[in-house]
Amino acid sequence: MTDSPRVQVGRDTSGRASGDDELAGWWQAWLDGRDQKARERLIVHYSPLVKFVAGRVGAGLPSSVDAGDLVSAGVFGLIDAVERFDSERGVKFETFAVPRIRGAIFDGLRALDWVPRSVRSRAREVEAAIHDLEAAQGRSPSDDELAVHLGISHTEFRRWLSSIASTTVGPLDRALVAGAEPRSLRGETPDSPAGAYEDVEVRRAVKVEVRRLPEREKLVLSLYYDEGLTLAEIGGVLGVTESRVSQIHTKAVLQLRSRMSASGLT
Repeated sequence: MTDSPRVQVGRDTSGRASGDDELAGWWQAWLDGRDQKARERLIVHYSPLVKFVAGRVGAGLPSSVDAGDLVSAGVFGLIDAVERFDSERGVKFETFAVPRIRGAIFDGLRALDWVPRSVRSRAREVEAAIHDLEAAQGRSPSDDELAVHLGISHTEFRRWLSSIASTTVGPLDRALVAGAEPRSLRGETPDSPAGAYEDVEVRRAVKVEVRRLPEREKLVLSLYYDEGLTLAEIGGVLGVTESRVSQIHTKAVLQLRSRMSASGLT
């Protein structure tokens, strides 16, 4: 009889070596025999990971979003990770689990439809202004040009960007789709043919349009989505405040939304 593969579970969130006998025993019981009690213990053991990811996501959301809802959604991602984890791939469990937890939280947010309609309306106004100015000038408009076009002050425009920022959280492709009316209001579901096609086309278009953004917007998106830096950390790199980074990020997402909306993708 061959030995079972050694489970690589890394280091747990409390800082203890998580390759200890007890934790390894739970993993072995679950992976070898699908022992339900071991599964439950693993979920409880890694639950702080859900709170950590939910806290990172929640930092960019308005106070009206209940942190408990984020954790509850994240638990489904943790359960999915435990059930799908394959120790033979040589990946630590935390590395495997975090994207699934984060994805479950964002799916939960979309289902809640927590963005006020007034904020969606304001975002569409900015997107329309970006479209008009890009069509007229053949380049990305500045904040001042957008403010003049919208008939508001420079300061007020930046306040608009700050309020719209709540619609731009999550992976970039999801943030772009989140700018439109929820699929539930359009008679679509994520699993419907129309919804699935939309997601594929959005991802394809994003890669093309990001390359056309101004260098600063492109850098912020790269540091945020590719490098995983927080807005505060990006502010340290650029020498600006976290609030300003949020505004730059929001404007970049709105430019992408505007272009893809013009292409009929969102």
